[in-house]
Amino acid sequence: MHAIILAAGVGSRLFGDSRTQPPKSLIEFEGKTLLARHIENLLALGVEKLTLVVGYRKEQVAGEAERCAPDGFLEIIENPMYRGGSIISMWYARETYRRGESVLFMDADTLYDTEILKRLVDSSNDSAFVYDDDLDEGDDPVRICLRDGMVVDFGKRIVGQFDAMGEWPGFMKVSPETGPLLAASLENHIEGGQLMSTYEEAIRDVLVGGPTGVFGIVDASDLNWIEIDFPEDLERAREVILPKLNG
Repeated sequence: MHAIILAAGVGSRLFGDSRTQPPKSLIEFEGKTLLARHIENLLALGVEKLTLVVGYRKEQVAGEAERCAPDGFLEIIENPMYRGGSIISMWYARETYRRGESVLFMDADTLYDTEILKRLVDSSNDSAFVYDDDLDEGDDPVRICLRDGMVVDFGKRIVGQFDAMGEWPGFMKVSPETGPLLAASLENHIEGGQLMSTYEEAIRDVLVGGPTGVFGIVDASDLNWIEIDFPEDLERAREVILPKLNG
């Protein structure tokens, strides 16, 4: 299995325009960066290769990854347009989806229970989203919408009637068959000039354009995680989530 981590962003919602703060992937919890935790978890699950997309303060991020990863594990790709939409970072990694492997995708700014990744890797669904039924309010969370137990829509702003709606923590598995469709969707968006789009829009196109059930879900509603976008997220990560992960 091949993994992709996007770690190119500036993190302006968390730190503003400060250049003295680290990239989010290098935030430390108990002396260990988020990126080091991710790599440790992927290796423990038997992931064979990691494609890491870097941009903002790329030397620091790449250096930390190289410090943590064994020889041959790491592929580093630079996104020089890291101030654009997140879709650009995934577009730079698009060829990973065409290599005929299952791909485990994640962002770099999440603190989480390692059981989330284990469930995703072990899932019988060839392509799947991690799903949490505790949906935060507001426009920021990415929603997963279910009808008759099947994923039928995905995104931040969704209109319609569904049996259930939950939050996407940012982890997904993409099958060798679905990967090329996602790569093509990314190319369509970039070629159309949608450089400020989010990568979720390209994923949604694959979901709604394919047969029902192309993506399954892996329920992680009982597990702890937090995406660190805002100062209050970082505080909650340190004060609430980390103690729970330490048990």
